[in-house]
Amino acid sequence: MENYVIAENFALLAKLMDIHGDNSFKAKSYASAAFTIDKLPTPLAGIPAAQLFAIKGIGESTGKKILELLETGQLGILTEYISRTPPGILEMMSIKGIGPKKIATIWKELEIETLGELLYACNENRLTLYKGFGEKTQRNIKEAIEFYMGNQGSFLYQEVIDYAEKADTRLKKIFPEDTWLLTGDFRRQMEVIDKLEWVTTASVDKIKNHFEKIQLLDLTVSTSGGKEIGGTEKTQRFETAAVTPDYIDIKGTGTAQNILLRFYTTGKDRLYTALFRTSCSEAFLEKWESAYPLESDFANEEAIFEKAGVPFIPPCLRETAGVIDQTKSKGLPKLIEPEDIRGIIHSHSTWSDGVHPLELMATVAKDKGLEYLVISDHSKTAFYANGLTEDRIKAQHGEIAELNQKLAPFRIFKSIESDILNDGNLDYSNEVLNSFDIVIASVHSNLKMNEEKAMMRLLNAIENPYTSILGHMTGRLLLSRNGYPVDHKKIIDACAANDVVIELNAHPRRLDIDWHWIGYALDKNVLISIDPDAHAVEGFDDCRYGVYAAQKAGLTKEQNLSSFSLRDFEAFVERQKKKRQ
Repeated sequence: MENYVIAENFALLAKLMDIHGDNSFKAKSYASAAFTIDKLPTPLAGIPAAQLFAIKGIGESTGKKILELLETGQLGILTEYISRTPPGILEMMSIKGIGPKKIATIWKELEIETLGELLYACNENRLTLYKGFGEKTQRNIKEAIEFYMGNQGSFLYQEVIDYAEKADTRLKKIFPEDTWLLTGDFRRQMEVIDKLEWVTTASVDKIKNHFEKIQLLDLTVSTSGGKEIGGTEKTQRFETAAVTPDYIDIKGTGTAQNILLRFYTTGKDRLYTALFRTSCSEAFLEKWESAYPLESDFANEEAIFEKAGVPFIPPCLRETAGVIDQTKSKGLPKLIEPEDIRGIIHSHSTWSDGVHPLELMATVAKDKGLEYLVISDHSKTAFYANGLTEDRIKAQHGEIAELNQKLAPFRIFKSIESDILNDGNLDYSNEVLNSFDIVIASVHSNLKMNEEKAMMRLLNAIENPYTSILGHMTGRLLLSRNGYPVDHKKIIDACAANDVVIELNAHPRRLDIDWHWIGYALDKNVLISIDPDAHAVEGFDDCRYGVYAAQKAGLTKEQNLSSFSLRDFEAFVERQKKKRQ
């Protein structure tokens, strides 16, 4: 074992002891030993044990641990600390600007255990509420996490949409004689993207030559047999191209956030067949090809559907096999569009952990042509988010009354994102809850629950007559946290029975409720509410990501609460208030 490896073991041990708040004197001595060992000119593995203890800076305790490492290849105490540390906390140690003391605060006080949760907290302006975390520190941490996560291979749809569109435009400009069509998971509006794909009439050699010219040399070229015919040893990503004759994979520092690019190459006569095949899920494509073999050439995708006698199914809906027969027998509804959003539901201001004051948020919403804003700051149990005490609620309601006079006919509705407590109760007395126009009930704490505990909390909250909307049902954070286990059908059934709306939280890292369950909710006549959970005015634009997810479930604007006109939303508020009587 080389000295630098031994030094790394001691450095890691020192940091973990600091994070756990254990013996600071020992932690410093191990950190000092790591520095000493790293600078030694002689390999420790070749030094007799008796001489080892005589080295300045290595005492008896450290010396014994060095011998343990040399003899066994591991350090027992370090293994123990690692086993007691969540993997996400260990991952934080590789993020620039977050030392052990800050990680300890993040873990112990904010109860954050993954990088995705930490990034979400930065976006919610939450770190600045804690000692040692100013705005600049929070911004630096956010940027460092984004850089780190941008090199892991999977990305949120929102993270790649800009690059995908610009790259598409660029390719069409560079190769004007060829056709380039975006396809794959991106075209289907999947929440998580691991590669950007195009169908093109450009040849493999032409694409390869271009990217070699711009020194993007990490290439893999595959034929229909999956044979690798080019590329570096570093690249391992290639598959059998069953869809089209050839494809080329490209990955390198010149691509957005190191995302994989895949180009399917085909002749003009098979272009739209290839586009169709690469724009469907496996289940959808298998069902389609068993009923309608793709043997002909087609001038466009619409012609494929016309020949089959099936109304055109947009790529975002090509997920399940059942949608084909459903479309053929009943047709498709007119899907909700981003411009169908009429009001912002679920937003946070400087009254709790938002970035912008209430008046600015209302003014920006009004200037965007929206009709209303539902301000839903955090409740008092969310102390980490500057949750509202009863006195502050009264003050906020006073400001809302003044702003409603000033901004009419635009209207601000009084709401709260009330924490669902451990027993399923909401975070205020009934008297206080009654002062709100609507109540959004959400789980924010003690997320490590089994299904029984999670269901008890959620069902109790849903049955509370003051609950109007169930917020982010599972607490998931995409690419970061799976969320607590729930029985979706039972929750949806309870919402139907208690006239509770289910939120589709449109933050691109949440998109919770999962769109796969929206169809069941619609069958039960449960309203969905596409809400941005905005902590700044820029967050209003996240509604579109919620819309894209909702489109995959076939949602219409009539089935979405935030598409209600002001008059219809006022009627909804009155109906909710009658539940309390």
